[in-house]
Amino acid sequence: MSRSLRVAVQMDPLESVNIDGDSTFAMMLEAQARGYELWVYPVTTLSLVEGQGRGGRVQARARPVEVRRERGNHATFGEEQVLDLGQTDVILMRQDPPFDMGYITATHILEHIHGVGEGWSLVVNDPVAVRNAPEKLLVTHFPHLMPPTLVTWDAREILAFREKYHDLIVKPLFGNGGAGIFRIKPDDENLGALLEMHFARSREPLMIQRYEPAVRQGDKRIILVDGEAIGAINRVPATGEARSNMHVGGRAMSVELTPRDREICEAIGPYLRDHGLIFTGIDVIGNWLTEINVTSPTGLQELDRFDGINSAGLIWDAIERRVRE
Repeated sequence: MSRSLRVAVQMDPLESVNIDGDSTFAMMLEAQARGYELWVYPVTTLSLVEGQGRGGRVQARARPVEVRRERGNHATFGEEQVLDLGQTDVILMRQDPPFDMGYITATHILEHIHGVGEGWSLVVNDPVAVRNAPEKLLVTHFPHLMPPTLVTWDAREILAFREKYHDLIVKPLFGNGGAGIFRIKPDDENLGALLEMHFARSREPLMIQRYEPAVRQGDKRIILVDGEAIGAINRVPATGEARSNMHVGGRAMSVELTPRDREICEAIGPYLRDHGLIFTGIDVIGNWLTEINVTSPTGLQELDRFDGINSAGLIWDAIERRVRE
């Protein structure tokens, strides 16, 4: 780049991140190494200010920050200021889901300044595309790549799906990190009670998928940058656990991309690139694509350790190209 970038990171508290595994922290380290100016702010300080004479249209209470890979002393903050986000170059939207109305509202606010040029900031990932592509729904636009899947509120449809496929995975549609995911085996008598409990507490539909036994060999997380696969890690479920997420004890292992993996990436890559989804992570079990993660994907540090690459650097290269263009 001919100039340093001014970068604002919208994230959960930096003070509490795991510096050995957090992908946002890896991206911040790489940004700092490139000489970028770094700011952080929580989404709860984001404001849309409208009306003449009111100053910046989108602002947040942000702190300048320096980061380092030093446990217990990984960040030094400057004084909090009201930051006009339209005067930054890049905003990383990296707060964790759930993908609820708060998350959706943040995408609407950031849409007011998403772009490139004076008074605009490149939001990564594109807030409009994120809002229109919750991970468990975006994947349904590629049905030929998926296992049999049902999204519904209707318990009768779920029971009919079970009659056909017998062994199921039941997921909350807008959850994350493996929370609330159940495997319902053919002889499990708890499905009815599970549905009653879910729909008594939530108005959201459920996603039901055929259970894929290949998950015992791992749930592959493939990282794509601007629609191109840069590598993968395999997340193997713990003994006695149906979920492979590292939040719930899944073990990360090195893995190579198969021809089927590359076929999947080539099929979805143009959509991701054309919609400004620069940093994404897809989940593949056996031969099947199960999710496309666009909100706050993870796995960079594990991938770097296994493959010896600088994945955050590849993401920033893609961001720089977008800013130049």
